[in-house]
Amino acid sequence: MADKQMTLVEHLDELRRRVLVSIAAIIIGACVAFWKIQAILKFLMFPPVDHLAFFSPPEAFFEYCKLACFAGLFFASPVVIYQLWAFISAGLTQKERRIVLFALPFSLTLFLGGAVFAYFFVLPWALKFLIDFAGPNVYPILSMSKYLSFVIMLLLAFGIVFELPVVVLILAKLGIVTPAFLGRNRKFAIVAIFIAAAVITPTPDAFTQCLMAVPMLLLYELSIWISKLAYRKENRR
Repeated sequence: MADKQMTLVEHLDELRRRVLVSIAAIIIGACVAFWKIQAILKFLMFPPVDHLAFFSPPEAFFEYCKLACFAGLFFASPVVIYQLWAFISAGLTQKERRIVLFALPFSLTLFLGGAVFAYFFVLPWALKFLIDFAGPNVYPILSMSKYLSFVIMLLLAFGIVFELPVVVLILAKLGIVTPAFLGRNRKFAIVAIFIAAAVITPTPDAFTQCLMAVPMLLLYELSIWISKLAYRKENRR
């Protein structure tokens, strides 16, 4: 379809078809996740959290459904990404297609890397700090909905933050940013990174904020290095 002009109706028909395929993949993934929902919930629980509570009869069922949908989206993400790419590629130039195809595997790797970093290093420490902060006279009763929202939000936040080098790579390939611009504005980027870390992390302590800010700073420096490579390569053409 990329080799011919499509009418508006054809575009809408293709969009509908690809959305339906994506929804079907997510539903199948959610059904598989619901079958193993207890294992997924256990996977997302970190010491000192060893149990969760629900405060209304349907709460546990609804939270299991939401968790299954989230896991289903994760399982179906290759299908969803392919359908999205197949739809938008028709409107891209050859150069833009090449850039997106080059950046896509790095984007997926960095997103998973950010989520893994949050899972193993940030969440255990953040939960321990928040629960121990209440003191020995206060016993935590953690709601399923609040706890799962907290964990999923933090995993997604770190996954998205780790996309910074890919965003810079695409912008550099398109000629929107240059290494000189990134280096010249480093001090503003540092301030913005610490502000973003303070806003994104749900804990008030500086240590947890640094757990997000330090990787972001390293990713920013990596982005400058990547933009230099991309900028030099583009100038040689």
